[in-house]
Amino acid sequence: MLRRRHSVLPGFGLTLGFSVFYLSLVVLVPLAALALKSASFGWTAFRAAAMAPRALAAYRLSFGAAAAGAAVNAVFGLLVAWVLVRYRFPGRRLIDALVDLPFALPTAVAGIALTTLYAETGWLGRPLSALGLKVAFTPIGVGLALTFIGLPFVVRTLQPVIEALDPEVEEAAASLGAGRAATLAQVVLPAIAPAWLTGVALAFARAVGEYGSVVFIAGNMPMKTEIAPLVIMTKLEQYDYAGATAVAVVMLLASLLILGGVNALQAWTVRRAAVE
Repeated sequence: MLRRRHSVLPGFGLTLGFSVFYLSLVVLVPLAALALKSASFGWTAFRAAAMAPRALAAYRLSFGAAAAGAAVNAVFGLLVAWVLVRYRFPGRRLIDALVDLPFALPTAVAGIALTTLYAETGWLGRPLSALGLKVAFTPIGVGLALTFIGLPFVVRTLQPVIEALDPEVEEAAASLGAGRAATLAQVVLPAIAPAWLTGVALAFARAVGEYGSVVFIAGNMPMKTEIAPLVIMTKLEQYDYAGATAVAVVMLLASLLILGGVNALQAWTVRRAAVE
Protein backbone atom coordinates (compact mmCIF):
# COMPACT_ATOMS: atom_id res chain seq x y z
CA MET A 1 0.00 0.00 0.00
CA LEU A 2 1.37 3.38 -1.05
CA ARG A 3 1.82 5.95 1.68
CA ARG A 4 1.46 9.63 0.97
CA ARG A 5 4.49 11.72 1.72
CA HIS A 6 3.80 14.67 3.95
CA SER A 7 5.54 18.00 3.54
CA VAL A 8 5.79 21.08 5.72
CA LEU A 9 5.09 23.21 2.65
CA PRO A 10 1.62 23.40 1.02
CA GLY A 11 0.70 20.37 -1.04
CA PHE A 12 0.27 19.89 -4.75
CA GLY A 13 -3.42 20.73 -4.88
CA LEU A 14 -3.10 24.05 -3.09
CA THR A 15 -0.06 25.23 -5.00
CA LEU A 16 -1.55 24.12 -8.33
CA GLY A 17 -4.75 26.01 -7.57
CA PHE A 18 -2.91 29.20 -6.74
CA SER A 19 -0.70 28.81 -9.82
CA VAL A 20 -3.65 28.36 -12.17
CA PHE A 21 -5.52 31.25 -10.54
CA TYR A 22 -2.55 33.61 -10.84
CA LEU A 23 -1.83 32.54 -14.44
CA SER A 24 -5.47 33.01 -15.38
CA LEU A 25 -5.69 36.42 -13.73
CA VAL A 26 -2.49 37.80 -15.25
CA VAL A 27 -2.34 36.07 -18.65
CA LEU A 28 -5.38 34.07 -19.71
CA VAL A 29 -8.15 36.53 -18.79
CA PRO A 30 -6.59 39.52 -20.64
CA LEU A 31 -5.91 37.37 -23.71
CA ALA A 32 -9.43 35.97 -23.66
CA ALA A 33 -10.84 39.48 -23.36
CA LEU A 34 -8.78 40.55 -26.38
CA ALA A 35 -10.05 37.61 -28.42
CA LEU A 36 -13.68 38.23 -27.44
CA LYS A 37 -13.36 41.93 -28.23
CA SER A 38 -12.02 41.19 -31.70
CA ALA A 39 -14.78 38.63 -32.33
CA SER A 40 -17.43 41.23 -31.54
CA PHE A 41 -16.41 43.38 -34.52
CA GLY A 42 -17.16 40.73 -37.11
CA TRP A 43 -14.84 38.93 -39.50
CA THR A 44 -15.10 41.51 -42.31
CA ALA A 45 -14.12 44.46 -40.15
CA PHE A 46 -11.42 42.44 -38.41
CA ARG A 47 -9.87 41.29 -41.70
CA ALA A 48 -9.99 44.78 -43.21
CA ALA A 49 -8.21 46.29 -40.22
CA ALA A 50 -5.69 43.49 -39.69
CA MET A 51 -4.72 43.17 -43.36
CA ALA A 52 -4.59 46.88 -44.22
CA PRO A 53 -1.43 47.87 -46.14
CA ARG A 54 -0.23 50.03 -43.26
CA ALA A 55 -0.66 47.18 -40.81
CA LEU A 56 1.10 44.68 -43.10
CA ALA A 57 4.08 47.02 -43.45
CA ALA A 58 4.22 47.37 -39.67
CA TYR A 59 4.14 43.57 -39.22
CA ARG A 60 7.01 43.11 -41.63
CA LEU A 61 9.13 45.69 -39.88
CA SER A 62 8.33 44.54 -36.33
CA PHE A 63 8.89 40.83 -36.90
CA GLY A 64 11.72 41.30 -39.39
CA ALA A 65 13.68 43.68 -37.16
CA ALA A 66 12.98 41.52 -34.10
CA ALA A 67 14.26 38.43 -35.92
CA ALA A 68 17.35 40.29 -37.13
CA GLY A 69 18.08 41.58 -33.63
CA ALA A 70 17.61 38.10 -32.14
CA ALA A 71 19.96 36.62 -34.76
CA VAL A 72 22.65 39.17 -33.97
CA ASN A 73 22.24 38.56 -30.25
CA ALA A 74 22.40 34.80 -30.80
CA VAL A 75 25.97 35.21 -32.06
CA PHE A 76 27.32 38.07 -30.01
CA GLY A 77 25.35 37.16 -26.88
CA LEU A 78 27.01 33.75 -26.92
CA LEU A 79 30.43 35.34 -27.35
CA VAL A 80 29.86 37.80 -24.51
CA ALA A 81 28.58 35.09 -22.16
CA TRP A 82 31.49 32.80 -23.00
CA VAL A 83 34.09 35.52 -22.43
CA LEU A 84 32.54 36.63 -19.14
CA VAL A 85 32.43 33.07 -17.79
CA ARG A 86 35.67 31.53 -19.09
CA TYR A 87 38.16 34.43 -18.89
CA ARG A 88 39.42 36.78 -16.18
CA PHE A 89 40.58 40.22 -17.30
CA PRO A 90 40.60 43.83 -16.06
CA GLY A 91 37.17 45.43 -16.36
CA ARG A 92 35.32 42.13 -16.46
CA ARG A 93 32.94 43.09 -13.66
CA LEU A 94 32.20 46.41 -15.35
CA ILE A 95 31.32 44.69 -18.63
CA ASP A 96 29.22 42.15 -16.74
CA ALA A 97 27.30 45.00 -15.10
CA LEU A 98 26.85 46.84 -18.41
CA VAL A 99 25.07 43.79 -19.85
CA ASP A 100 22.15 44.54 -17.53
CA LEU A 101 21.96 48.19 -18.62
CA PRO A 102 19.06 47.61 -21.06
CA PHE A 103 17.13 46.07 -18.13
CA ALA A 104 17.70 49.02 -15.79
CA LEU A 105 17.55 51.85 -18.32
CA PRO A 106 14.08 53.28 -19.03
CA THR A 107 13.15 52.47 -22.61
CA ALA A 108 12.52 56.12 -23.47
CA VAL A 109 15.99 57.04 -22.24
CA ALA A 110 17.49 54.24 -24.30
CA GLY A 111 15.63 55.45 -27.39
CA ILE A 112 16.74 59.05 -26.94
CA ALA A 113 20.35 57.97 -26.32
CA LEU A 114 20.44 55.76 -29.43
CA THR A 115 18.84 58.48 -31.55
CA THR A 116 21.31 61.08 -30.35
CA LEU A 117 24.23 58.75 -30.98
CA TYR A 118 23.21 57.53 -34.43
CA ALA A 119 21.56 60.64 -35.85
CA GLU A 120 23.34 62.26 -38.80
CA THR A 121 24.89 64.79 -36.39
CA GLY A 122 25.69 62.20 -33.69
CA TRP A 123 29.05 60.80 -32.69
CA LEU A 124 28.53 57.59 -34.63
CA GLY A 125 25.91 58.80 -37.07
CA ARG A 126 28.17 61.43 -38.66
CA PRO A 127 30.96 59.07 -39.78
CA LEU A 128 28.41 56.46 -40.85
CA SER A 129 26.55 59.08 -42.91
CA ALA A 130 29.84 60.03 -44.55
CA LEU A 131 30.12 56.40 -45.63
CA GLY A 132 26.59 56.53 -47.05
CA LEU A 133 24.97 54.56 -44.21
CA LYS A 134 22.03 56.20 -42.46
CA VAL A 135 20.95 54.53 -39.21
CA ALA A 136 18.53 56.79 -37.36
CA PHE A 137 14.98 57.03 -38.77
CA THR A 138 15.46 53.92 -40.90
CA PRO A 139 14.68 50.20 -40.44
CA ILE A 140 18.36 49.76 -39.54
CA GLY A 141 17.82 51.98 -36.50
CA VAL A 142 14.81 49.88 -35.49
CA GLY A 143 16.89 46.71 -35.68
CA LEU A 144 19.68 48.37 -33.71
CA ALA A 145 17.32 49.36 -30.89
CA LEU A 146 15.81 45.86 -30.74
CA THR A 147 19.29 44.33 -30.64
CA PHE A 148 20.20 46.62 -27.75
CA ILE A 149 17.24 45.64 -25.59
CA GLY A 150 17.49 41.91 -26.38
CA LEU A 151 21.16 41.26 -25.55
CA PRO A 152 20.73 40.65 -21.78
CA PHE A 153 18.21 37.86 -22.37
CA VAL A 154 20.72 35.78 -24.33
CA VAL A 155 23.72 36.52 -22.11
CA ARG A 156 21.98 35.93 -18.78
CA THR A 157 20.34 32.74 -20.01
CA LEU A 158 23.62 31.28 -21.25
CA GLN A 159 25.90 32.28 -18.38
CA PRO A 160 24.77 29.70 -15.79
CA VAL A 161 24.80 26.92 -18.39
CA ILE A 162 28.33 27.78 -19.52
CA GLU A 163 29.43 27.94 -15.88
CA ALA A 164 28.07 24.41 -15.37
CA LEU A 165 30.10 23.04 -18.29
CA ASP A 166 33.11 21.06 -17.11
CA PRO A 167 36.26 22.21 -18.95
CA GLU A 168 37.68 18.73 -18.43
CA VAL A 169 35.16 17.38 -20.94
CA GLU A 170 36.54 19.74 -23.57
CA GLU A 171 40.09 18.78 -22.61
CA ALA A 172 39.16 15.11 -22.93
CA ALA A 173 37.77 15.71 -26.41
CA ALA A 174 40.98 17.51 -27.37
CA SER A 175 43.10 14.67 -25.97
CA LEU A 176 41.16 12.23 -28.15
CA GLY A 177 42.13 14.18 -31.23
CA ALA A 178 39.16 16.52 -31.67
CA GLY A 179 40.04 19.94 -32.99
CA ARG A 180 38.63 23.17 -31.64
CA ALA A 181 35.86 23.30 -34.22
CA ALA A 182 34.87 19.68 -33.56
CA THR A 183 34.92 20.23 -29.79
CA LEU A 184 32.74 23.29 -30.17
CA ALA A 185 30.26 21.58 -32.53
CA GLN A 186 30.05 18.18 -30.79
CA VAL A 187 30.61 19.00 -27.11
CA VAL A 188 29.87 22.62 -26.27
CA LEU A 189 27.00 23.57 -28.58
CA PRO A 190 24.81 20.50 -27.85
CA ALA A 191 25.13 21.20 -24.12
CA ILE A 192 24.13 24.85 -24.36
CA ALA A 193 21.66 24.59 -27.26
CA PRO A 194 18.43 24.49 -25.18
CA ALA A 195 19.43 27.51 -23.10
CA TRP A 196 20.70 29.26 -26.21
CA LEU A 197 17.39 28.81 -28.01
CA THR A 198 15.51 29.96 -24.91
CA GLY A 199 17.55 33.15 -24.69
CA VAL A 200 17.09 33.91 -28.37
CA ALA A 201 13.34 33.27 -28.10
CA LEU A 202 13.09 35.61 -25.11
CA ALA A 203 15.06 38.28 -26.95
CA PHE A 204 12.78 37.93 -29.96
CA ALA A 205 9.59 38.06 -27.89
CA ARG A 206 10.83 41.11 -26.03
CA ALA A 207 11.75 42.85 -29.27
CA VAL A 208 8.41 42.21 -30.96
CA GLY A 209 6.53 44.14 -28.28
CA GLU A 210 9.12 46.88 -27.73
CA TYR A 211 7.83 50.43 -28.04
CA GLY A 212 9.68 53.01 -25.94
CA SER A 213 13.22 52.58 -27.25
CA VAL A 214 12.10 52.21 -30.88
CA VAL A 215 9.64 55.05 -31.24
CA PHE A 216 12.37 57.71 -31.08
CA ILE A 217 14.93 56.21 -33.44
CA ALA A 218 12.39 54.84 -35.94
CA GLY A 219 11.07 58.17 -37.22
CA ASN A 220 7.59 56.60 -37.32
CA MET A 221 6.96 57.04 -41.02
CA PRO A 222 3.91 55.00 -42.10
CA MET A 223 4.73 52.16 -44.52
CA LYS A 224 8.47 52.67 -43.87
CA THR A 225 9.59 52.84 -40.23
CA GLU A 226 6.35 52.40 -38.30
CA ILE A 227 6.27 49.40 -35.94
CA ALA A 228 3.13 47.45 -35.08
CA PRO A 229 2.90 48.62 -31.42
CA LEU A 230 2.91 52.21 -32.68
CA VAL A 231 0.08 51.38 -35.11
CA ILE A 232 -1.91 50.07 -32.15
CA MET A 233 -1.23 53.23 -30.11
CA THR A 234 -2.14 55.47 -33.06
CA LYS A 235 -5.44 53.68 -33.63
CA LEU A 236 -6.29 53.92 -29.93
CA GLU A 237 -5.62 57.66 -29.98
CA GLN A 238 -7.98 57.88 -32.96
CA TYR A 239 -10.61 55.85 -31.06
CA ASP A 240 -10.33 53.11 -33.67
CA TYR A 241 -10.71 50.31 -31.14
CA ALA A 242 -11.59 47.71 -33.77
CA GLY A 243 -8.43 48.42 -35.75
CA ALA A 244 -6.21 48.45 -32.65
CA THR A 245 -7.68 45.16 -31.42
CA ALA A 246 -7.28 43.52 -34.83
CA VAL A 247 -3.58 44.43 -35.07
CA ALA A 248 -3.04 43.33 -31.46
CA VAL A 249 -4.64 39.93 -32.11
CA VAL A 250 -2.48 39.35 -35.19
CA MET A 251 0.65 40.22 -33.19
CA LEU A 252 -0.45 37.90 -30.43
CA LEU A 253 -1.15 34.94 -32.70
CA ALA A 254 2.07 35.37 -34.64
CA SER A 255 4.11 35.60 -31.45
CA LEU A 256 2.47 32.47 -30.02
CA LEU A 257 3.14 30.51 -33.21
CA ILE A 258 6.78 31.55 -33.36
CA LEU A 259 7.40 30.89 -29.67
CA GLY A 260 5.62 27.54 -29.96
CA GLY A 261 7.91 26.59 -32.81
CA VAL A 262 10.98 27.65 -30.85
CA ASN A 263 9.84 25.64 -27.82
CA ALA A 264 9.24 22.58 -30.00
CA LEU A 265 12.72 22.96 -31.46
CA GLN A 266 14.15 23.30 -27.97
CA ALA A 267 12.36 20.14 -26.80
CA TRP A 268 13.64 18.26 -29.84
CA THR A 269 17.18 19.43 -29.07
CA VAL A 270 16.89 18.18 -25.48
CA ARG A 271 15.57 14.78 -26.60
CA ARG A 272 18.32 14.43 -29.20
CA ALA A 273 21.01 15.32 -26.67
CA ALA A 274 19.58 12.76 -24.22
CA VAL A 275 19.63 10.03 -26.87
CA GLU A 276 23.18 10.81 -27.86
